[in-house]
Amino acid sequence: MSRLPGVESAAGAGPDAALARLRALETLESGYEAWLELKLDHATFRARLREERERLDQQGSFLLGAVRAAGLVPPSTPDGPGLVPSTPSAGDFVRDAEAKLGTAREALSQREAEGEARYGAAFTELRTTLKDRIQRHLSASRPRLTLLLRRVGAERSILHVERVSGDAPVLLCFLFSGRIPSRHGFLLDDSTEDVALSPAPLYPDEGVAPAEVRPDAAGLEARVRGAGEVLPLKGFLPVFVPRPGGGEDFFRLLQRGAVLEVEVAEGAGFRNVLTREEAERFAGHLLRLKLEGRIDLELEAG
Repeated sequence: MSRLPGVESAAGAGPDAALARLRALETLESGYEAWLELKLDHATFRARLREERERLDQQGSFLLGAVRAAGLVPPSTPDGPGLVPSTPSAGDFVRDAEAKLGTAREALSQREAEGEARYGAAFTELRTTLKDRIQRHLSASRPRLTLLLRRVGAERSILHVERVSGDAPVLLCFLFSGRIPSRHGFLLDDSTEDVALSPAPLYPDEGVAPAEVRPDAAGLEARVRGAGEVLPLKGFLPVFVPRPGGGEDFFRLLQRGAVLEVEVAEGAGFRNVLTREEAERFAGHLLRLKLEGRIDLELEAG
């Protein structure tokens, strides 16, 4: 009863296999593939632990029912304090069975603790390696952006950025926020769990529950600002642009087909028609990044 075959295999090769993939190739995409592999393996590990714990609970419940049915304990004996045998021989049987169950539960708890420690160390190494690779990519080559101005009257405009792909979204996410995205293809992902709804701005990753993937603008800003080293972004890039009098405005580059559309947070939502001052300030922020040698930038007026 103390053997847990499924749990032992799940706690063994999973982290090692993902880390081997991470170390074999130096690309960002391969790092994210290893991260996904580790996430799936970790979920399988936890599912097997849960199944084994449920099996042990069922065995304990079945044992109690069998012992009662055999007349070895009074029918009214509560489950909590344990079994109270009615004869010495029954006592030996009950104690042996309870000891085996206790040993199996302790072994399961130990495997869980050891497995979680191994997965935790592997996740830390993956995130650290990805961050290091992103920084090395940024030091070797600058992401290229093309900012397109579309006038809407004399004092308002819409800003677009030409669509970026490959590793560029990951690099820009780190450049703009100092954090790594939770998935490599996050920016161009327009999938939705409900066809009646637009794509959610967050993935159910990194502590974000499935019910929390659609916060309003204020909630999204709080999530981005308050996140740890990983941002579970989907379909947009966050950009914080300083105000002349202090503080920052929360802009985002939202994926819209062939372009990324610049939007600014306003109340509970976002606005894509910018005032002249907002548009100039956003463009000026990107221009500063260009002059600092952190991006390549082209400005085009339409």
